Amino acid sequence: MPRSDVRDWIGFLAWERGLSPRTREAYASDLRALAAFLAGDGAAGPAADPDRVDWRAVGTERLRGFLEEGVRAGLSEATRARRLVAVKGFFAYLRAEGRIDADPAAGLAQARRSRVLPHALSEGAVARFFEGGAPGRETLRDRALLELLYGCGLRESEAAGLTLDEVRLDEALVRVRGKGGKVRQVPLGSRAEAAVRAYLGPEGRPRFRPAPGEPRLLLNRFGRGMSRHAVWDVVKARAAAAGLPRDVSPHWLRHSFATHLMAHGAPVRAIQEMLGHADVGTTQIYTHVDAGRLASVVRSFHPRGAAR
Repeated sequence: MPRSDVRDWIGFLAWERGLSPRTREAYASDLRALAAFLAGDGAAGPAADPDRVDWRAVGTERLRGFLEEGVRAGLSEATRARRLVAVKGFFAYLRAEGRIDADPAAGLAQARRSRVLPHALSEGAVARFFEGGAPGRETLRDRALLELLYGCGLRESEAAGLTLDEVRLDEALVRVRGKGGKVRQVPLGSRAEAAVRAYLGPEGRPRFRPAPGEPRLLLNRFGRGMSRHAVWDVVKARAAAAGLPRDVSPHWLRHSFATHLMAHGAPVRAIQEMLGHADVGTTQIYTHVDAGRLASVVRSFHPRGAAR
């Protein structure tokens, strides 16, 4: 098989960086778009084969033109930022491997993205969210799912993918496999632990008639592991029943987990570890959410902060 610069880089991202298949495919798609742009001589033309591009002949201005084309095409800010990361990472790899003499992407500035503040429910809204529910196997499963999302700050894919041996009730811990296959341990709060224990009891998971050898904790009505879409459906149904906004999603519960921990004084580093953030800067976005608490700190402890 002939050498492929793009395929080699994607393999490097998998084995050396541990990036997820979804992220790797997104970057590969960005490079296919770049190849199409280069083949179209200034306009995104039909799909081009990245392996036929002479990357040594690509200059900084051509790369800048590709990125500017994304603006004209109306791509989202997040997609344009990811394209820049893909371009810079790919050419840095080629330079490090000696496949090009100079890195044309080195001079491309990292655009400063506007910070989108996360959606979070108030503590009162969370209380309403967990109210109600008729008895039965689905209710026990759904309560366990929701307590894991909010009580442990899990992503929907992480909750859906939990296996029985990753839930360690005797230690009150869950072992979570996050982005890029990175594993972290998150404490189970008392309510989450109680919900999981109830679901594992005779009226919960066994009533789903698990398929032989099914390892996953949360099951659908066929006895197989829940899908991410099923997780969304449960969250949407519970939000609607509680009279909460229609756009409440599993990620709102994850954001609420972090926001409420921050509001009650949890250290940023501890929240970072539980969320599985590689960069503490990602976690620090939650410091915006409780300006009232910060104002209270100033009033209490600053020599000129107390009201007169």
